[in-house]
Amino acid sequence: MADSTRFKALEQMQTRPSAEFTPCERQISEYFGIDVFGKEQMREYLSKDAFASVMEAIEGGKRIDRKIADQVAAGMKMWAISRGATHYTHWFQPLNESTAEKHDAFLEPLPGGKSFESFSGNVLSQQEPDASSFPSGGLRNTFEARGYSAWDPSSPTFVIDKTLCIPSIFVAYTGEALDFKAPLLRAMAAVDKAAVEVCKLFDKDIDRVVTNLGWEQEYFLVDEALFNSRADLQQTGRTLMGHPAAKDQQLEDHYWGAIPGRVENFMKEFEEQAYKLGIPLKTRHNEVAPNQFECATVYEEANVAADHNILLMSIMNKVAPKHHLKVIFHEKPFQGINGSGKHCNWSLATNTGINLHSPGRNPKGNMLFLTFFVCTLMAAEKYGSLLMASIASATNSHRLGGNEAPPSVLSVFCGSTMTAMMDAIEKSAARTFTPDSKTAIKLDIGKIPEIMLDNTDRNRTSPFAFTGNRFEFRATGSSANCSMPIIVIDTAMAEQLDLFRTEVEKLVAKGMKKDEAILKTIRKFVIASKPIRFDGNGYSEQWLSEAYKRGLKDINCVTEAFKEYLDEKNVALFEKYKVMNRSEITARFEIKEETYLKKIQIESKVLVDMAMNHIIPTAIKYQNILIENIRGIKEFFPDKLQEYAGKEMETLSRIAELSNIINDTAGRVTVIRHEINRIPDIPERAGQYEARIVPIMAELRASIDELELIVDDSLWPLTKYRELLASL
Repeated sequence: MADSTRFKALEQMQTRPSAEFTPCERQISEYFGIDVFGKEQMREYLSKDAFASVMEAIEGGKRIDRKIADQVAAGMKMWAISRGATHYTHWFQPLNESTAEKHDAFLEPLPGGKSFESFSGNVLSQQEPDASSFPSGGLRNTFEARGYSAWDPSSPTFVIDKTLCIPSIFVAYTGEALDFKAPLLRAMAAVDKAAVEVCKLFDKDIDRVVTNLGWEQEYFLVDEALFNSRADLQQTGRTLMGHPAAKDQQLEDHYWGAIPGRVENFMKEFEEQAYKLGIPLKTRHNEVAPNQFECATVYEEANVAADHNILLMSIMNKVAPKHHLKVIFHEKPFQGINGSGKHCNWSLATNTGINLHSPGRNPKGNMLFLTFFVCTLMAAEKYGSLLMASIASATNSHRLGGNEAPPSVLSVFCGSTMTAMMDAIEKSAARTFTPDSKTAIKLDIGKIPEIMLDNTDRNRTSPFAFTGNRFEFRATGSSANCSMPIIVIDTAMAEQLDLFRTEVEKLVAKGMKKDEAILKTIRKFVIASKPIRFDGNGYSEQWLSEAYKRGLKDINCVTEAFKEYLDEKNVALFEKYKVMNRSEITARFEIKEETYLKKIQIESKVLVDMAMNHIIPTAIKYQNILIENIRGIKEFFPDKLQEYAGKEMETLSRIAELSNIINDTAGRVTVIRHEINRIPDIPERAGQYEARIVPIMAELRASIDELELIVDDSLWPLTKYRELLASL
């Protein structure tokens, strides 16, 4: 079997020289952002008026006049050409959780066979890229081609692979959002407006609040040859079969261990490209599972951070083959070991430099902090199920609810200090309280001295944890666009801030002092949000039972989770803040259901194909070998057949039994799939796939994985876990 795909891949991996990378000799600070049309570049290439107009668009959301847009385009073109660009594209994020781009040359032909470089303000501001085949959820028909991409000035343009990329929104002819960016910008604007109004209760100088996001991207690396030897990895991003290796992550020896040289070379190369594009990567390390790694950035405004995350994933995919590697962003490519997430660290900050989710340094600062803290609790309490639905997917379903990642019930971890404070506020709004020797909180009306930072531990089982100066949403999947959970958090937060301000203003109108009204409202929110607070083990059965009593939803069924989008409470929220209208929300529900359906369809087809065309024939080959061996024993030792060949006969019997089970189970998958495919309603069809096909696929896998342990290793056609996860 030396000529099998598996052994060819192993041989190729072992004989191939390790890829080298020579990093830039300059310090990162010397080339950081050189391929970005940032502030320094704009000052150099734009007139004062054009620069001022762009900055007003970035910081104030003001529309850029088309005449000014021509000036901006001219300067942007000159800069891009100086960086080697020959083409430009509106770079946007359709609802397939990828990026899209259509490249056009700067070239403008002239009579006589000559040409010149052209790039106008109209082209910069808006394009009509067609893109009719992207998911739209019924917002447009494929025969209606018009979709518009429009420049988003708040996210800087950049040059990559000799192409000027212009971050853009993507909308239908009717103006409805067909992407992640447009609703994200609207949600950020909504929370900005609501947060500023609340901040002005404390500081009149605050006139802008931005959403900050710092993401942590986990991923797997596999040798490229081994990846290509597995049809399931190639077509679905995960292994649909495969028995766990004897040694995987039990010893926890991979976590934060020395980074393998081959992997480090890959990291250095994608980091260098990222730095040139202004992506502020800060951290890299080994993760828990073998072949699993993580990188993380420092905080940026959420819109830019989301762009940078999706851009980095693209860079990593391009760089990996140079090192004979394959990046896997699937949340659960290997059964039995930890999957990958994308932790979203979220907070709000003012234009005056205040992190609104960080304890203050004086009583007024702490009142402001507590206000935003309890409003966040209220947002999570009221819209927790929507937040969990925002990250639900076919791929993330393998990760959520397991003892490796956030559970399927949303709760908020506050930490012992903040929990004790919330409890004290609930019991009395005017009681002295000292939680420990490091922290003194005097809860006299309107007088709260400094809260010590770093009193909060971390809870890895909490989906939404307060970690001292931000909230960490741990449930987002590694392959997801991190915009969607931020859209939900920001919009829900906007509503709670508005409710908070309204409540305070009502109390003040009745004659109550402002500080007293603020603390009274804080106490009201503390009491109302109590069900969402939980600092214990989110994996325990006791918590699931307790969560049910508290009225918290268990989002453990993917296709049911998607229905949260259509809940009237959630529709009303998005419509109230003009983040999405009913049609846009319904479209996202339908796209989620259809995407889930298609992914499980593909997986079921691949699994059946591999079972029938790879596994069953291999079992038959090994059966024939055993049969010949048993015949030989019977011929030469007829009186001792049972003694000498008893184990072989048991093995032969079990292989035959498993082969029949695999054959029958694969047949059941096919029959049921054909039956379900006749259902016209997509959400109903998706639900049937989840309820009926997914469990049978698990049965089929279990039989194949048992067979893998029985069949001669030299005959097994698929690269095994012990090989896939020990290749670096």
